[in-house]
Amino acid sequence: QVKWKGKDLFDLVCRTLGLRETWFFGLQYTIKDTVAWLKMDKKVLDHDVPTEEPVTFHFLAKFYPENAEEELVQEITQHLFFLQVKKQILDEKIYCPPEASVLLASYAVQAKYGDYDPNVHKRGFLAQEELLPKRVINLYQMTPEMWEERITAWYAEHRGRARDEAEMEYLKIAQDLEMYGVNYFTIRNKKGTELLLGVDALGLHIYDPDNRLTPKISFPWNEIRNISYSDKEFTIKPLDKKIDVFKFNSSKLRVNKLILQLCIGNHDLFMRRRKADSLEVQQMKAQAREEKARKQMERQRLAREKQMREEAERTRDELERRLMQLKEEATMANEALMRSEETADLLAEKAQITEEEAKLLAQKAAEAEQEMQRIKATAIRTEEEKRLMEQKVLEAEMLALKMAEESERRAKEADQLKQDLQEARESERRAKQKLLEIT
Repeated sequence: QVKWKGKDLFDLVCRTLGLRETWFFGLQYTIKDTVAWLKMDKKVLDHDVPTEEPVTFHFLAKFYPENAEEELVQEITQHLFFLQVKKQILDEKIYCPPEASVLLASYAVQAKYGDYDPNVHKRGFLAQEELLPKRVINLYQMTPEMWEERITAWYAEHRGRARDEAEMEYLKIAQDLEMYGVNYFTIRNKKGTELLLGVDALGLHIYDPDNRLTPKISFPWNEIRNISYSDKEFTIKPLDKKIDVFKFNSSKLRVNKLILQLCIGNHDLFMRRRKADSLEVQQMKAQAREEKARKQMERQRLAREKQMREEAERTRDELERRLMQLKEEATMANEALMRSEETADLLAEKAQITEEEAKLLAQKAAEAEQEMQRIKATAIRTEEEKRLMEQKVLEAEMLALKMAEESERRAKEADQLKQDLQEARESERRAKQKLLEIT
């Protein structure tokens, strides 16, 4: 609306997001290469915003917490900080060492993809993701596949972390980086030396222009008695009167106003943190604890269901494997039974043949005995006939003896074959019993 003030627009955005921790955020815009923030008590269209339409504002964190885990209550607040800090690291507005960059990337992957699953997250699944600052990538002669392998190795270690937990772990690491949450401004001291002023949640820091990581001197908020601003000159008065007053100035009026805004806002939050929580914050923290407990219970329930499902699948696979094994055993038992039946039939046939042969030999032996008795009874008149007869009798006796031995041997063979047949029948019975058990 034309008459809306900055607060009206800001409140609309916060309601749309469901955001209650509004004190960290603001609406930022750019005018003549200088960053500015929408003032809450001033009409939106009264700001020196760009004239082209549509007018673009960026909803961003203006102030950073000292300790993200303790101060950021709502999940949406944590998520917005996570997105902003991740972008600042990837855009190299916050310096991050290579090893920390890989670890942060692994938490970002956990937040987006959930638990690592080698069957789903196969080689190349991060090919389209922007996860590391270009400076880190260019620092080492490593292929994208090698970087992905290193990130995935860390990613696999984060199993069980929900999105909000992974994002908070990301912020806990990022908040220890030297450039985290620092707004830098070019200033000059009384001597005209160019320096950098850093404003963050802990205080004011003075840097050498070539080194944004280590401040030359710092003024914590609790050690600052007063910050005054006149024209283009700022004066920092420490509580300890023995420490010299530090004066500096900036070349642009807009920058001076921004520095003053950030100083006031950060100092207010610094003091607020050291007081008891307001009723609103206490209520938000209680709701956040309840919501976290509910989500934890839900995650535990899902984890149990997943575990039960995996156990059921393992049991099913084991039963299927056992069934296949039993089928193979049944097939082998069937084949053994068929071989046993064929062997038994063959032995039975051979035993029958041997028995018939034994009977036939016994019959021939009996006939030979009868022939010998008949020859003995026959009177032989002449000596030659007698000798011939004796010779025939001897041959008949030899033949009868041979026939008797052969008959006895055949009888024994028949008995052995009967015994083999009995064993084959027993083997067949056992095979049938085993098949019955398997079935």
